[in-house]
Amino acid sequence: MPGRATSIGALGPSIHLVRHGEVINPGHLVYGDLPNFGLSELGRRQAAAAADHLSRRRIERVVTSPLERAVSTAWTIGSRHGLVPEVDQRLSEWTLNREWLGRSWDDLPAHFPGQLEAYLADPTTLDFATETIADMGSRVVEAIEHAWDTRTGRWEDVVVVFHQDPMETARRMLTGRGFDHYRAAKPGHGDVISLAPRWRETLWWRAS
Repeated sequence: MPGRATSIGALGPSIHLVRHGEVINPGHLVYGDLPNFGLSELGRRQAAAAADHLSRRRIERVVTSPLERAVSTAWTIGSRHGLVPEVDQRLSEWTLNREWLGRSWDDLPAHFPGQLEAYLADPTTLDFATETIADMGSRVVEAIEHAWDTRTGRWEDVVVVFHQDPMETARRMLTGRGFDHYRAAKPGHGDVISLAPRWRETLWWRAS
């Protein structure tokens, strides 16, 4: 599966933020941090494509969300470098409202009037959220910076595998972008966003 890259500068020692591959979810359910949502066949190909993209990098460590879809993607990437992924609970999915879990996205407006619309319009002002976007962003940024700061090799890269909203939020917080137009260009399944320390976006590689 060939990918596409948008380069924003030279790619030196980097931290690579990776969104997991596509998930098996025929019911179009809100799965959040529920168990047993693994990669689809396309998702496995996307993970392999991301691994191919990163195969020539000098990766020191691969850190992942604890959720199955992220762990599977991380193993695919780590195997190219002889690395066992490290699980960091702070990289888990953003659960906007635990009452959404297991329901179809299509049914949310009927069960929770106005909530999905509010999330799509402005995720920074959700009075129903189990966890605010700022709190979610703080924990994932903390995990990313810890993964980078605890490297042992001076010139080695780090890969962090997690989820769409946490990845987009971390990208914005690390690079000082703020949350305007939050939904305009979120990472797709298998996408890799590379950042130079501390912190400048240098490459966005798209899995499809």
